[in-house]
Parts: sequence; structure tokens; C-alpha cells
Amino acid sequence: MQLSHKLELTPKQYPDIWNKTGSVKLIRWSPDYSVVMVTWDCGGLSLWSVFGAHLICTLGGDFAYKADGTKKETMKISSMSWGPEGYHLWAIASECSGQSAADRTAPKQSGILQFQFIKSALTVNPCMSNQEQVLLQGEDRLYLNCGDATQTQHVRSSSSHPEHKSMRDRSPFPVGNVDSQGLSTLLGHRHWHVVQIHSTYLESNWPIRYSAIDKIGQNVAVSGKCGFAHYSLLTKKWKLFGNITQEQNMMVTGGLAWWNDFIALACYNLNDRQEELRVYLRTSNLDNAFAHVTKVQMVTLLLSVFRDMLIIFRADCSFCLYSIERKSEGPHPLVCLQVLQEVSMSRYIPHPSLVVSVTLTSVRTETGISLKMPQQACDAESIMLNLAGQLIMLQRDRSGPQIREKEANSQQRKLLPFCAPVVLAQSVENVWSTCRANKQKRHLLEALWLSCGGAGMKVWLPLFPRDHRKPHSFLSKRIMLPFHINIYPLAVLFEDALVLGAINETVAYDCLNNLGSPAEHLEVQFPYCIVERTSQIYLHHILRQLLVRNLGEQALLLAHSCSSLPYFPHVLELMLHEVLEEEATSREPIPDPLLPTVAKFITEFPLFLQTVVHCARKTEYALWNYLFAAVGNPKDLFEECLMAQDLDTAASYLIILQNMEAAAVSRQHATLLFNTALEQGKWDLCRHMIRFLKAIGSGECETPPATPTSQEPCAAGGFEFFRNRSISLSQCAENLPAGKFNLQKTLSMPTGPASKRWSKDSDCAENMYIDMMLWRHARRLLEEIRLKDLGCFSAQLGFELIGWLCKERTRAARVEDFVTALKKLHKDFLWPFPVIPVSSISSPFKNGKFRTAIGEQILKSQSTDHFLDVDGGLPSVPRSHTWMGSIGTAHREMDSASSHSPHTQDALLSPLLNKGDECSIGSATDLTETSSMVDGDWTMVDENFSTLSLTQSELEHISMELANKGPHRSQVQLRYLLHVFMEAGCLEWCVIIGLILRDSSVINQVLNFLQCPEVAEEMLQGIQNGLQAVDAWALNDCPGYKPLLNIIKPQLQKLSEATEEQVPPEAFQPTVISKVTEQSSPRAEDSRSSTSHSASPQSDAGSCNISRHEENVSKQEQDEALQEGSYDCIIS
Repeated sequence: MQLSHKLELTPKQYPDIWNKTGSVKLIRWSPDYSVVMVTWDCGGLSLWSVFGAHLICTLGGDFAYKADGTKKETMKISSMSWGPEGYHLWAIASECSGQSAADRTAPKQSGILQFQFIKSALTVNPCMSNQEQVLLQGEDRLYLNCGDATQTQHVRSSSSHPEHKSMRDRSPFPVGNVDSQGLSTLLGHRHWHVVQIHSTYLESNWPIRYSAIDKIGQNVAVSGKCGFAHYSLLTKKWKLFGNITQEQNMMVTGGLAWWNDFIALACYNLNDRQEELRVYLRTSNLDNAFAHVTKVQMVTLLLSVFRDMLIIFRADCSFCLYSIERKSEGPHPLVCLQVLQEVSMSRYIPHPSLVVSVTLTSVRTETGISLKMPQQACDAESIMLNLAGQLIMLQRDRSGPQIREKEANSQQRKLLPFCAPVVLAQSVENVWSTCRANKQKRHLLEALWLSCGGAGMKVWLPLFPRDHRKPHSFLSKRIMLPFHINIYPLAVLFEDALVLGAINETVAYDCLNNLGSPAEHLEVQFPYCIVERTSQIYLHHILRQLLVRNLGEQALLLAHSCSSLPYFPHVLELMLHEVLEEEATSREPIPDPLLPTVAKFITEFPLFLQTVVHCARKTEYALWNYLFAAVGNPKDLFEECLMAQDLDTAASYLIILQNMEAAAVSRQHATLLFNTALEQGKWDLCRHMIRFLKAIGSGECETPPATPTSQEPCAAGGFEFFRNRSISLSQCAENLPAGKFNLQKTLSMPTGPASKRWSKDSDCAENMYIDMMLWRHARRLLEEIRLKDLGCFSAQLGFELIGWLCKERTRAARVEDFVTALKKLHKDFLWPFPVIPVSSISSPFKNGKFRTAIGEQILKSQSTDHFLDVDGGLPSVPRSHTWMGSIGTAHREMDSASSHSPHTQDALLSPLLNKGDECSIGSATDLTETSSMVDGDWTMVDENFSTLSLTQSELEHISMELANKGPHRSQVQLRYLLHVFMEAGCLEWCVIIGLILRDSSVINQVLNFLQCPEVAEEMLQGIQNGLQAVDAWALNDCPGYKPLLNIIKPQLQKLSEATEEQVPPEAFQPTVISKVTEQSSPRAEDSRSSTSHSASPQSDAGSCNISRHEENVSKQEQDEALQEGSYDCIIS
């Protein structure tokens, strides 16, 4: 005899264990000899697998301590015994165990405990080892992990837990359902699918002895004392024997397995006293008339199916291989079993009961096989025999003359002999293999996976030459790699590199201790146990073992084949972290460290930078020097992240640099990252970088910036102009007081964390450093005509855009080329170039019969974009400059003049109620990004009539008007920018935005204001030259702008004449807006403006002149517009 292994509790898991347990008192093996229960003199229970895997222990956790942290009195067991099939453990507690001195007179019946267990189907039916499903069986139910989440049941009954104490049915304690919550695995949720065995079958066949599930996980079969039954998870129906006599005359002895739609089982016929192999069809009635019966000479102990072959192990220590063939003769398809080969193993097996499992596999060692032959096996190449923990392989002997598959007949194939048996491993509890083939993951699918109890797991991994090169003669074809996992394996997901298992979670009864009588205190000594599914990644263990053995090329092949797995980055991180922890904390020098090899291996993948920084941030600071000595300087890695445009990872490296380098180095790298984030519109990262730079300047190096995990899509979809406030920028200003239109504070200083940066410490050197970077970025955006990015930049970072534009009015805010700026804005805001309809000459709008305008309610409905919340007016913020005063007055008077024109008639556009109406023109407005009232179906509605019939030309005209408008979001953004530029006095940009919006009133206001002597001559000359350039461009390339330019042409000519007569004044130098004070609210009649600009009462004499001048110009504009054949359809 020799020592195999020890079952021992380690002090690492249970401190001071020697003083807690005492000597071992009782050892009880389960009836199937798959687990052993141990108890000690000082109390406590512990459950172990055959080779030392620790499953349950009552010496720690909720078993030994109460919820308040106090220690429980250990339960002492005086006697215990297993029930039938190992589903129950009966135990008798010591007379005084768990009771106080006053309760020792309680009846002894209270000392009887019953523990209920569920077990894996592998313990009694090892043919399930080639399945990927976890199947647990209880005395009256099954637990499955279904791959289809829709079939996962979330209802868990109180009896679905592994441990149930005595008198459970009579206990007054409420036993609720405790559902676990956590991450889901690849096979669905962590909840079990519980299948209750049919009560009719359990009445005469309790308890369940065998169970099996098919490969697709949709059908299960169970066998009890006699007969068997099967269940469909799709139809949720059981199928039992119709003839109870047939059921009672059959007893399954060697297990059962699924082959396609058939159930194969080894049984004993009680009526004929004969051992048989039977195959039943799932879709037929469960009756012997539809079964294929094959008689065998000896008792069948084990059964397994591999592809189209069936192998049985008999009591005479021999194997018998059968071929399974489906035959469709008759109304019900049948199968035919044909003996292929018999192999005697009596020379190697001392006793048949020592054989735990028999499995057919495609695993082979390539002995005597030519390299020209395909290395991927397709047939049953070997027999894996588990003999009392020794894994023995019998491989087919192919060293003789080979017969090609095309020339081989069935007789020649069945005579192929086996080689002498070879021992592969010791202390083996379970074996997993698969018959599937995948060229991309040959390492995982052609490997053999072993569970070795307390020794962990082992994998017999194949080694392949790279790029089909000839392997070295000294290189083995396979290698056995051991590794440890933290769960007990129940199934292996071969292609997904996962091990599935089940764990016990406990819930204490402490809150119920005061509810019961003393006789029931014994039961609450043990917590309420819940079985939960769990999984663990094993790929990093295999990669590490390959690198330790200098098989880096094989590790690369294996890693590249699994690089598409969603958790592959986590695999690399786990491997790096484990090696770092072991080597950096080792007390003795390591002669051959593995960390440099692991670091070099990870550099082969594009996730190298993320893997290193994630590992560092989850590791103690004391280990960073050791890590970066192997992977490289963090400054170099930071620069690589910037070159790869991986800014989030660069931000993580910045935290490393902050702790490892001086503050000057951190500031330098932070500046690089900040500028790059500004350019790419990573606003979350920009806000973190601002906080980080301020922390460096104030010496707060202990608070590193948080690495952003997600980026809000503001740069692509638009910018949030209004936070914590709302206004419809397309509605008329007549409905809002003029005091609400100072946009300097309201629109450029949003509330929230971003606004805290603009505090009173603006004179701080660090704030000035940040401001210089922000100003430089804003200047570059304006020079590159990226107004949309400028708006996003201002709204996201709380940048004082108006104040900055006032300073840059004569520098960066100048427009050099009107035509280029116009084209660029059309492209950035997705705004279509205007076109003139062919029927515009004969349009009814030419003679002024109709003038359409959408009412205020429709405008409000248009403003439902998520960047603009319509719940109130714009907050009242004072203005400190008079740019908008004269413009608002002029605009009000011009609107007054145009509204009294006798040639216009107000009309409303309302949505069509009948979607099937032929008048729908929604297809002409597909430019909008969101559904709104503008891009719906419309019809013309007069104020005095409910409906109006429109001609085809009128509908085309309205359709063209709507088609000339861009997306609603872009319109709101342009209106916002128009306000900003108006407040800042950047009149050139106001003219360009007015041209895009086709708002002649805005352009006329600017032209009227240009007559003031305060305006610089350079700006006046620039606007004149720019409009002339736009006119020349529109004449040749974009005629759609001609009607608008014809309207403003008289005003522009008068401006030119007035300019020539005047002596040019000195250039106006505006003062920088530093602090804003509120003005008193002006009168309501002075605050109306149809373009939502602010208006305040003005005392300048020039305002009256401008108003009177504009009133005359307005009449001339309308007359000239009619003469030029233009149309007037305002939809704003």
C-alpha cells in the first residue's frame, strides 16, 4: 500500500485549527463512494471528495459565527449515517450539544438532524463528461443550467437548497426564497432551472438513481428504482411508460445516455432474467414495442456514447464496442446496434468495481502516424479508463500498414487492435473531452481535461508546429499541465475556456432565534444553504504553465486562438497580476523570474498598454517599481498611448506618473493629454484633466483624477447649451421680457461642477495656465471655422465664450473669406444649400396671397430635442454692453412695418390627421435628425377656415421651403451661436449665420448698426467685401441665395454711400467684460424682437435714426422683392 493523499484542514483557511477540532471522530462514505463526511471530537462537519477537494465545512463563516460576530457553540455529532443514494445524512447530536443547562431536559428527538444533499450526475453516470451542461440531481428533482435565458426559471422553492434540517415541515420559521444576484455566465443567468420529477413515477421508483441530458440541453432522462422517464424542456411535459408492468420489469444497471433523439440504456430484465441494451425513441410512446433490444452476456456496469459508437464495460472486466445506425423502416424509425470489437482488460483490472468511468475519445499521441496524415482526429482513437483514480489510455495501434478510408470496409475497421495501456495521471476524479472539431481552437478541443480533487485540475494539451512546419524530434506531441482553480469543476466549456461549478452560499438564521422554542434551537445552529452556479477562467493558468516550460510559441498560438473571447483582456491581466504578486513579494531571490517573459508575451497583443495599467492600478504602490522595471518606463508607455489615440488609457498612466515622478513631469504629460483630449472632444476627460492640473498646482497630489469609463456623445450629436434652464430659441422675443436676454452669464456659465472653475481665484497662476490652453484651443477652432466644435467646447467646459470673443473681435473672430466660412458651416451643421423651385415664378406666394408661419405652439413642439428642455423662459441675466439695444429697436420697427403690409395674410401649418392623405410631403424633409413637427405631414389651414385645398404647385412650394431647412437641432445650435456673436459684437459671423438661416432681418439689423460711428471701419469694409464675394459666388454656384441677397442689396448700397460721405472714425476698442450687473427691467413695449435677441431701452440718438431709416427700407424691400420674383415663406 502507498499513501495517495491527505484530507486536512489548513491553518491558512481556518486559523488555530488544531485547537478547534481535536481528533477525528467519525468518517462516513456516501453509498456511491464519491464523497466522505468527517466529524471531530470538538464538533464540526466537513465534506470531502474522494481525492481531497474540500466541499463543505462548518468550522467557519455563518456556520461558526453569528451575524453580530459572536461565536456559536460548535455542534458535536455522536453518530451519523447516509440515506439511500446519498441524498440524506442522518446525524445525532450529543446530548448537551447546542443547549444550555436549563434546556438539557429537552426530549432526545430534537437531537436528530437530517441534511439533504444534491449531487452531480457525473458521480453515478460518468458518460455525462462529454456534455457542457451542469446537471445536478436530487431525490425528486433536477437542477440544470440552461443556455437559453428565456427558459431560466427564477422561482426557487424552499426545498431546492442542499441542506434541510429536521422537522422542516413542522418548523415555525419562515423559509423564504433567497435569490442570488451576480454576473451572468455564458450559459445564461446564475439561477437554476429546477425540474420536478413526475410524482406518478416517484411513487414506485423513488429515489432517482441516474440522470442524463442531451447535447443541446433540451431533453433529460431519469431512472429510479425501476424503469425510466424523460422530460422535454421545450414542451415541459414528462413521458412515462403506458404499461406499468414494462416499467417494473426493467432496472437500469449501467447508466443511460442520449444519442440524437434516442435514449440508450443498460438494464436488467427482471422477467426474463437477462442483461440487455435498449434504445428508445424520444418521439414515440414509451413502450417496449418501439425499443431496440440487444441481449448481452454479462452485467453491464458502465455505458458511454461517442459519435456513432457505444461502449460498455462489463462485469468480466471487458469492453464491447457497438456501432449505432439509424434505420427508418416502418412507421417509427429504429436503430441497429452492431458489435464492432471486444477487448478484455482482466490482466490490468483487479476488480470490476474499481473502474469509475469509461470514455471513448479522439485523443491520441500520434505514435507511428505519418506527419502527412491529418492531425485532427475524427474517429474514436482511444479508450480512457479511470481505474480507482488512475487514468489509463488504450490507444489504437496504427503502427502497422495503414488502410485508406476509401478502401476500408467495416470488417477491416473493427479489427483494428489497441496498444498496451498507458497511465496518464493519478488521483483523477472526472475526465472531460469533446467530439467536436474547430480548426481555430484545436488546442482546447483536442485537449483532455482532468479533475484531480485537492490537486486541482490538469490538462493534457496537444502541441502543434507553427505554420505547419516540421516539429523537432525531441518535442513531445502532448504535455500535461497542472493548475489550481477556486471551484470544484462540474463541466468544462471547451471553446469558451471556462470551468463551470456550483458553490454553497449560506444565510444565517440569527434573526429568528427569538421566535422558536428551545427544542428548535438545534436546527438554527446551521445556516440556510443555497446552491449557486459559478464559473472560473482557466486560460491564464495554461498560458503561464507554457511560458514556465519555455513553450512561448505554443502559448502564442493558444492565446491568439482565444483572443476573440470577451474576457481575453482579463485573462492577460490575471496572468500578469499573479506573477507580479508572487515574485515581488517573495522573501527569497528568484533565480529565473517569469515576469519579464510574461511582459514580453503580453506585448504581442494590442491590449498590452491597457493590461499593464489596469494591473498596476489594482496592485499596491510598493510593487510598481518591480512591475515597470519589467514592462517599461511609464513615461514611454504614456507616449505610446497618445500615439495610439488611446486617451483613457493615457489618463490611467497619468495617475501612475503622478505617484512615481515629480510634479513638473506630471504637469508636462497632463498638458499633452489635455490638449489631445480637447482636440478629440473628450469632454469628460477634459474636465478630469482640469481638476488634475489644479490639484497639481495647489499641491493636492493625493487626489488623482478618476479615469473616465465612458464618453458622452456630445461632439457628434450637438452640444448642450442650456443646463438647468430652457428656452425655445426659435420663438419670438415678444413673449419674453427684455431683461431675460443677457446671454453672457446664462449661456456661457452653466451650473454644476464645471462652473466651479470660474471662481474668484482666477488670478491664480495655475488657473491662468489652464485658461491659456483653453484660449489657444478656442482660437484654433475659430480660425478653422469649426463653430459647432466651439459651441460644444464652450457648453461642456463652461468656457466664457462671449467674454473671450469680445477680446478677439478684431483678431481671431474676424472672417477672412465669407464664401469659405459659409460652405464650412453648411457642411458642419448638415444644412442644405438653398434652391429655387421651378414653379416659383407661378407660385401663389409671389403675389402675396399666402404667407405661412408656424405658431408658437408648433415652435414649442419643435423644441423637444434632448439638448433643449422647454419648461420656462431664459433666466434673467443683465447685460453690460449696448450691442443689442439698437439692433433690437431696429428689428422691432422693421417687423412692425412688415406686419402691416396689405399683401400678406397669416396662415397656420398644422399636422395632417389622416396619414393616408395624398398631400403628405414628409419625404421632402428627411434632413432632420429627430422626429418633430417640421418633418411630419402638413396641410395649409387658414384662420377662418378649418381646411384649405392646395394646388400641386402650392404644395411643391411648401415642400421646397421645408427642404431648404436643415435639422432642427442644427437650427437651434445656429440660433444659439447667433446670440453669442451678437452679444460679443462679432458682426461678420452674425451676417454669415443670418445668410445660412435665410433671415434677412438679422442681416438688415447688422447693416443698420454698421452706420453707427462706433463700428470699426475694418469690420464695415470686411462685411461689404464679404457680401459682395457671396453675391458673386451665388450668381455662379448657388442661385438659391440670390433672392435673399436681392432683399438686402438696397440696404447694402445705402450703407456704402453713407460710408463714402462720412469721415472714418477711430477704431472702436470695446472694454473687456469682467463683471456683470443686472439692469432694471425695461418696458414690455420696448422688448419685442422676432428673432429672440435681447432688447433694452436705449438713450442714444442714433437708435431713433436707425428705426426711422429701417421703416423706409422695409417698404422698399417688399416692393423690390416682388419685382425680383422672390417668395416670402417664413417657417421659423
